[in-house]
Amino acid sequence: MNLLSVEGISKSYGEKVIFKSLSFGINQGQKIALIAKNGSGKTSILNIIAGEDTPDEGNVVIRKGTRVAYLSQEPHLDSKLTVEESVLRSDNPILKVIADYEKALENPEDQEAYQKAFEAMDQFQAWDFETQYKQILFKLKLDDLNAKVGSLSGGQKKRIALCNALLKQPELLILDEPTNHIDLEMIEWLEDYFSKGKITLLMVTHDRYFLERVCNEIIELDEGKLYTYKGNYSYYLEKRETRIAQENVEAHKTKLHFKKELDWMRRQPKARTTKSKSRIEDFKEIKEKASQRRNEHQVQLEINMERLGSKMIEMHKVQKAFGDKVILDHFDYMFQRNDRIGIIGKNGTGKSTFLNLLTSNDTIDAGKIIWGETLKFGYYTQRGITVKEGQKVIDVIREYGDFIPLKKGRKISAQQLLERFLFDRKKQYDFVEKLSGGERKRLYLCTVLIQNPNFLILDEPTNDLDIITLNVLENFLLDFPGCLLVVSHDRYFMDKIVDHLFIFQGSGVIQDFPGNYSDYRAYEDSQIQEQKTPPKVEIKKIWKETSKKIVLTYDQQKEYKKLEREIKKIESQKEEIQNRFTNETFKPSEIEKYSIKLGMLDQELKQKTLKWFDLSELTE
Repeated sequence: MNLLSVEGISKSYGEKVIFKSLSFGINQGQKIALIAKNGSGKTSILNIIAGEDTPDEGNVVIRKGTRVAYLSQEPHLDSKLTVEESVLRSDNPILKVIADYEKALENPEDQEAYQKAFEAMDQFQAWDFETQYKQILFKLKLDDLNAKVGSLSGGQKKRIALCNALLKQPELLILDEPTNHIDLEMIEWLEDYFSKGKITLLMVTHDRYFLERVCNEIIELDEGKLYTYKGNYSYYLEKRETRIAQENVEAHKTKLHFKKELDWMRRQPKARTTKSKSRIEDFKEIKEKASQRRNEHQVQLEINMERLGSKMIEMHKVQKAFGDKVILDHFDYMFQRNDRIGIIGKNGTGKSTFLNLLTSNDTIDAGKIIWGETLKFGYYTQRGITVKEGQKVIDVIREYGDFIPLKKGRKISAQQLLERFLFDRKKQYDFVEKLSGGERKRLYLCTVLIQNPNFLILDEPTNDLDIITLNVLENFLLDFPGCLLVVSHDRYFMDKIVDHLFIFQGSGVIQDFPGNYSDYRAYEDSQIQEQKTPPKVEIKKIWKETSKKIVLTYDQQKEYKKLEREIKKIESQKEEIQNRFTNETFKPSEIEKYSIKLGMLDQELKQKTLKWFDLSELTE
């Protein structure tokens, strides 16, 4: 069933055409990701579909009665309200259903209105709405329902908006970067919630694991055209590569054809036949196709890293707290030249404070931090670039000089450097405030790297960057010869870049783990499994040790020995049946028979073992 159709939409800002004549549809049950380079208009497309913006041309048609919810990158919430009030005063249709039901209760004589209100309560599952929103707020770590929105961080505000979107129980949910500003635990919960739910999704996200595990279709906006891939992220990568290879083959054939036709045009006789006129008209189309080129420019990252001495940073018994909240408690670590450390942990456990202490932007309460003399930081913060009113892109880079030094004594102009970061000459004279979120982050990354750091700190570097830029950044960081410290909720990015983790667990506890994020998750899962599985009691060993110490009556000793033999026999029978299940093929009736037998043996073993333990307590 079709829920939404996008029909030939176009959008421009002044002379700049963002996209033109785009069309696609969304059917019930689809989980679609929209992928494109920064500045291609992904957010504009979502805003138009959600009704928060209008296209210059074209229409968006939504099936009548379809419930739609939209999570934007920058949610608009009333700062004066509390967390709970923000939920209860949202434009949630369930709240109207509840209000209608309460009104119907006040007018019991209107049976028709009451019946309608009652059925709506069932349809929207509104009976336990309070339980629902409190559960979701708890999952999103918004425990203080009385906290004012104005006092919350950007990430917490986004989580309230996410809660409101989920509570609408939409048939179509539109999400713009849903994993930004939420910690790994919440991302994994959201991933599980979406992958198992029947909800229809349209999202923009850079989180490649999220794409892999949630989406069943990907729409790519590339060179102004839409391409659809019926599969997850891995499928998309494979098919995209095939498509581009095919396009390159076709482009090569077109160029050869163009050369042939160009020769004919130069040699053609003056007399024009009907056939030659038709060929001339076709030539114009061939020429246009042959002149088309793929814009395959990628960000080019290169720095002339400052010389790095043997000493980097030493932290000795460092302590830091804010009131009763402990961030660091006698923390020790000596950073090495090629450290590639990732920092993970729940929001509020002190990750950003730790970075501020390292970079002298905050002071420690006790202990000592020693910095090497040759140390030069490059600190990419979550705040991003500071936008000055009326400042143009080129002005931002010229603050560092008209020429920037590169490796081997080479220099590059500010304009050339910006071109390497995909800001063409025209874009360089745009105002910074007009850039998209991803373009601002790319410009900010440029300002960090041109300072030629040898200790690079990246605090959530993947937020708002497109996947193409992320791939280039990852390859650059793999070859970065200095020390690297990364805070990120992007699991794919962390797996590729780091080989060592600091896990902030709160209350000053920091676990030092050798490995990447997937290694850590595998380790955590194995620990949980061990806790769930009760330790296997070595009954035989206990029998052997206790048999020398028992001071039981003659009858009790006989029963004790008998239980030993019977327990051993039952264990053998169990093992035999389990082996048969593993190695043989049974009919359904046999499976049922042996399953019942196995259950009876389990019960008997439990009873006899408990009896054996009772007797063993009588021993000295």
